[in-house]
Amino acid sequence: MASLRDLGLSEYEARAYRALLRSGPTTAKELSRKSEVPMGRIYDVLNGLEHHRLVRSQAASRPKKYVAVEPDVGLDRLLEAKQRELDKQADQYAETVATLMDDLDAAAPVDGQFWTAAVGPEETLELLVERLNAADNELIMVAGSPAAGLDLQSASSRVVDALETTLERGVDVYLLVTPTVVAELPAEVIEAYNDRLTEYDNYAVRTRETVEGTFNLIDNTEVCLEVPNPLDPAEMFAMIDLKDQSFATDVRGVFEPRWENAEPLEIPPRQLIALRPRRR
Repeated sequence: MASLRDLGLSEYEARAYRALLRSGPTTAKELSRKSEVPMGRIYDVLNGLEHHRLVRSQAASRPKKYVAVEPDVGLDRLLEAKQRELDKQADQYAETVATLMDDLDAAAPVDGQFWTAAVGPEETLELLVERLNAADNELIMVAGSPAAGLDLQSASSRVVDALETTLERGVDVYLLVTPTVVAELPAEVIEAYNDRLTEYDNYAVRTRETVEGTFNLIDNTEVCLEVPNPLDPAEMFAMIDLKDQSFATDVRGVFEPRWENAEPLEIPPRQLIALRPRRR
C-alpha cells in the first residue's frame, strides 16, 4: 500500500501532515493532540515538514500556527525531491562503477586459457549476447547456417541491440553470412540490420555461398563456437566460449581469405518485397 513514507517522510511527519490537511491552521500543541505525535517531538516534526516544503507557518500569530500545502503541490514537491535524490545516487553509482572498472581491469590477468559452455537455446543466447557486449576493439561474426533451435525473431532482435551498442562504443564489426542464412531471416530482422547498423562506418557485412561453421571472434583473443547436435547436425546443441590466443589467431587466419572472397550483401527479392511499405 502506498505511503507518504515511500516519498521520504517519517511516520511522525506523515501523521502530522495528514492531521494538518484535516484541521486547517493549527498550533503545534493542537497538532500534537490531533496527530498523536508526542509534544516533545512535534517541533522537530514541523521543522522537517517545513524542510520538505509541506507546511507554511503563520509567524505573526501568537501562538504560532501552521497550515499544510495542498496535496497536489505537496506530493509534487516530495516527488521532485525524491527524483533529485535518486539522480544523485545514480551519479554516485556511475562514479563507483567507473572506479571499480579501472581497478578490476588492472587486476584482470592478461594471458591464460579459459572456456565455458552454454547448453540450450536460452542459455546459448545469453552467453552470445554477453560476449558480444564484451568486445572492446573488433568483433567478427560468421554464420554458416541459421541458429537452429532459436526463435529467429526474438533472438535476432537481441543480437541487433547488442551489435548497435557495440558499434556505438567504436568496435569494428564484420559479419559474414551465407545466402541461406539471409533468406531464412524474418523480413523485420533484415530491416533492423539495415536501418540500425548499416549507418555505422565501423560495420561491414558480406555474403559467401560456402561458409564453414558458425562462430564469433572477439578482439582476436576469444572465440564463441556453435556446437551442432550430434544426433541432428542441423540443430544447435550448445555454444562454447574459448579464450585462447593461439586458437583465436588460427581462426582469424581461416576467416580472412573467406572475407576477401565474399561479396557485399544483397537482400533477396522476397525480403525486399516484404520490406516495401504498404500502400493505403
